[in-house]
Amino acid sequence: MKPKTTLTQAFACALRGIGQTIAHERNIKIELGIAAVALIAAAALHVELWGWLAIITAIGLVLAAELFNSALEALVDLASPEPNPLAKKAKDAAAGAVLTLSMLAVVIGCIVYISALVEILAQS
Repeated sequence: MKPKTTLTQAFACALRGIGQTIAHERNIKIELGIAAVALIAAAALHVELWGWLAIITAIGLVLAAELFNSALEALVDLASPEPNPLAKKAKDAAAGAVLTLSMLAVVIGCIVYISALVEILAQS
């Protein structure tokens, strides 16, 4: 029987997984950079609370999807080290999920930032 993992150990494993993904995956570094720009823009535009919630949620979804994508890619590589059409299909679908959420984040950003800009212009 496997020994139980403590809550502290579980958090340590999760943080290690995030750190390893950031250290080894180019796309999450790009996504973190874009997230930083998005947060700076929100602050500069004095985005309302609803906008902050939408932006932070979108960022979280994209980053979580990237973590799932990286995990799935590692599992597929482990299960199928040689090129395989089903392995490619799984990897492509996971990448498609990240792309879908990234596009959603762009739409959310456009709505939030355009609303903030309209508000700023209306006050001028």
